[in-house]
Amino acid sequence: MAVMEQTLQSPSAPTISPVERLLRISWIGPLAAAIVIWIFFAIVGGAGGFTTVAGTAGWLNTAAELGIIAIPIGLLMIAGEFDLSTGSVVGAAAITVALGTGFYGIPVAYTILMALSLGVVVGCFNAFLVSRTKLPSFIVTLASNFILAGTSLGVSRLISGSSNVSIKDAGWAEPLLSTKWYFFNISVLWYLLAILIAAWVMRQTRLGNWILATGGNQDAARRAGVPVNRVKLILFIWTAVSAAFVGIMSAVMYNQGNAAQGQGYVFQTAIAAVIGGVLLTGGFGSVIGIVLGTFIYGIVSLGLFYTGWPTDWLQTFIGSLLVVAVLTNNLIRQRALNRGKKTS
Repeated sequence: MAVMEQTLQSPSAPTISPVERLLRISWIGPLAAAIVIWIFFAIVGGAGGFTTVAGTAGWLNTAAELGIIAIPIGLLMIAGEFDLSTGSVVGAAAITVALGTGFYGIPVAYTILMALSLGVVVGCFNAFLVSRTKLPSFIVTLASNFILAGTSLGVSRLISGSSNVSIKDAGWAEPLLSTKWYFFNISVLWYLLAILIAAWVMRQTRLGNWILATGGNQDAARRAGVPVNRVKLILFIWTAVSAAFVGIMSAVMYNQGNAAQGQGYVFQTAIAAVIGGVLLTGGFGSVIGIVLGTFIYGIVSLGLFYTGWPTDWLQTFIGSLLVVAVLTNNLIRQRALNRGKKTS
């Protein structure tokens, strides 16, 4: 079975040193980065409250909402594909719940089901176009993002006259989706559930092996009997439904839905996955690494606030992290492949 501690060591390679073996673990780099970055902000922003319960909850809440989408995005990237439609799915799901519950008075259970079904439809649409047209998923899902964003905004204004619709009472959904404990949102628990599901899939199921095989060499995977199109369909649906869930949770948590919200997730989720060790070329990455990537993103996003520095520098920090992550991931992979060639 595929394991989260995926390495690029050749089966025939001789015994290597513990340090070198450690460096070949896909998530060891993100782990070291997360520790160093946390220590940095603990020193610089500790006096401002970064290390307090509220400060910890702040970056963890950010990481959780991002991570619920970033995990399936990362798995999709491991399979060699992208999904840039998640931002619009978040907004469309939120406005679906808001219009249904807040404007038409439909029971919240039905509106949540409608929003999740929308995620399934978007996932199927993306997977179908990618598989049938052979167009790059980057282009297909970017087009889906614009189509869904414009449709959501147009329908919302046509029905309610506004892109923002309030929800008066979400009923039983409120304790499940908007509860807080000591500054920690319930989204942290939902994120933990998402992590456990993804870890189980990658470690204990054939789908985990299929995902890695599809991203490593799609043609070879097909010849080996891997249902490549089915794997992509599952991952595109997983990604879109996760985005819809975040939109639903946001609508219930803030008692309103906005058709234009969620666009930040379009690139933030992919950035978190790459920072977490997922290769842009596919075939390599881990659930642990993706989780660490979301932690790093959350720490940097909230850490700047506690330092008292201008938050204008946030994009500079994130961009720098992305460049370093890509260079580090490629360097480690190239060294492992070169060693494998020498010892094969």
